Amino acid sequence: MRMELIQPFINAADAVLCESLQSPTKIADVTMDDEAYRRKGVAAMIHIVGDIEGRVIFDLDTATAVKIAGFFSGGPVEATDDLVKDTVCELANQVIGNAITTLNDQGMHFRVSPPVLHTAETGGKSSEDTEALVMCFDTPNGRVYMNISVRYHRRRRTEKVVTA
Repeated sequence: MRMELIQPFINAADAVLCESLQSPTKIADVTMDDEAYRRKGVAAMIHIVGDIEGRVIFDLDTATAVKIAGFFSGGPVEATDDLVKDTVCELANQVIGNAITTLNDQGMHFRVSPPVLHTAETGGKSSEDTEALVMCFDTPNGRVYMNISVRYHRRRRTEKVVTA
């Protein structure tokens, strides 16, 4: 996966999490993922279409999601509160939106779907034409995971531009 594509996601996650939680974050781990992604807790998924197609899963283990939702709301929340799911979706929206804006400003063209709750235990796995990268951010409230799975558009041989 090209670093110029990934760096905006890293920068956006770091900026949004630092500002939202009013504390520093640290990248704990970055790995290429050949296996199907296993959801850690409360996750939101955003689809990306354009120069590159794919999806991003923004995932917080349940305890972390509850802590962050409580931090945002200013009081305790239960794991079953809709506020927990809404918080994860909003964080995903901010992080992915900022990353895509940066990429679009660099001349790439993307659109994103609104975040939806990702409830499946696993996500898609890498294939010959799809790469998946998992990033883990340590925050004072717990770990936040971001799984980026993209497929580059390749012009098919039958679609070559004919010049006259």
